[in-house]
Amino acid sequence: MIYATLKLLHILSIVVWVGGMVFAHFFLRPAAMQLEPPQRVRLMHAVLQRFFSAVLVSIAVVLASGLWMIGRVAKETVQAGLAFNMPLDWTLMAILGIAMMAIFGHIRFSLFKRLSQAVTASDWPAGGAALAAIRTWVGINLGIGVAIIVLTLLMA
Repeated sequence: MIYATLKLLHILSIVVWVGGMVFAHFFLRPAAMQLEPPQRVRLMHAVLQRFFSAVLVSIAVVLASGLWMIGRVAKETVQAGLAFNMPLDWTLMAILGIAMMAIFGHIRFSLFKRLSQAVTASDWPAGGAALAAIRTWVGINLGIGVAIIVLTLLMA
């Protein structure tokens, strides 16, 4: 029961993260482009601030649940007298997931910091540049996230 609960939390956290990137990238941003730069940059800053807080929680849940599930399977395998060999899809998921977390760290703690400074200074061109960089890296993370989903479903 605990394994199923952790797997559910793991998947729901991924839904929040990847789904949020889809929403921001394909729906929010195009709609916000109709606003004047000061309103657009302020709106995106407020939305991203909330979203990035949710992603930080999602990352903690994904990391903790993923490590716990791998550890539990490894422990049970070893206790049964067998050697634990992590499946290829799990290995790819872990490697790519950690890459996504590192990219998110860059987005949140470097690029978003630039956006926040631009909003505070009412420097809309700098805010637009920060948003463009965030969009690029979110697009990369979205591609990796979709690749993880595809790989794990096709290799299962």
